[in-house]
Amino acid sequence: MSIVVTGATGQLGHLVVESLLATVPAESVVAVVRNKEKAAGLAERGVTLRIADYSRPETLAEAFEAGDRVLLVSGSEVGQRVPQHAAVIAAAKAAGVAQLAYTGVLGGPEADFDLAAEHRETERLILASGLPYTFLRNGWYSENYTANLAPVLAHGAVVSNAGEGRIASATRADYAAAAAAVLTGPAEEHLNKAYELSGDTAWSLAEYAAEVGSRSGREITYSNVPAEAHLAILTDAGVPPFFAAILVDVDRAIERGALARRTGDLARLIGRPTTPIAETIKEALAAS
Repeated sequence: MSIVVTGATGQLGHLVVESLLATVPAESVVAVVRNKEKAAGLAERGVTLRIADYSRPETLAEAFEAGDRVLLVSGSEVGQRVPQHAAVIAAAKAAGVAQLAYTGVLGGPEADFDLAAEHRETERLILASGLPYTFLRNGWYSENYTANLAPVLAHGAVVSNAGEGRIASATRADYAAAAAAVLTGPAEEHLNKAYELSGDTAWSLAEYAAEVGSRSGREITYSNVPAEAHLAILTDAGVPPFFAAILVDVDRAIERGALARRTGDLARLIGRPTTPIAETIKEALAAS
């Protein structure tokens, strides 16, 4: 039996692997990757590599073995994820894995924004497969905001159509630690369960702007604009129209409170408080 992480060189996947390596022997960890060269560092540390691509189902036949505990990290290609995930699920079922954990979205079947649709369908496919599952319904990543502070600092403004909605975010490292805990803990504690994962504190974008301003020593305002205006701002800045529309729709969901939900599941799984947004802002500014 191995612990298998798909998308293991991606933004979340590589953090899951690092969390695993902190607690289990490298020889028990398998990284499923598209690019062997990109994962060479993992191989040097004793991690087994299996080469496969979500978009090429024939490559997934050797990705899993009977008894594996598998983390399906959701794909990054919005609009393509359902067939990609379906191929992974089929391969996992054919192999007879002991656990299929999936990184979905906060709210699961109740999440009503466009970006959640593929996650809802993936959960449905996993349930239909009959595989023992664990749903890791991740809330928003703090890095969704802090990874791109340059325009905020340049223009002195955080622009959104989220109104006064609040976001219970956590860092990717927090979510990765939760995934590692689920993959290494007693299986009977986690099988056929869904965890609603989010940060301990929900913050507003006005509070976020104020924190960035305080820590950067600059005046940063929060500009709440109509959805149509925000869409135009994003597309004018070069964001593809398809993705800009998704971002605007997410902000509508934030305004409705869809990403403010706090259950404490994340902190319980990782055994510590989640990382405050102020700490993530501090680290991002130091790195900029």
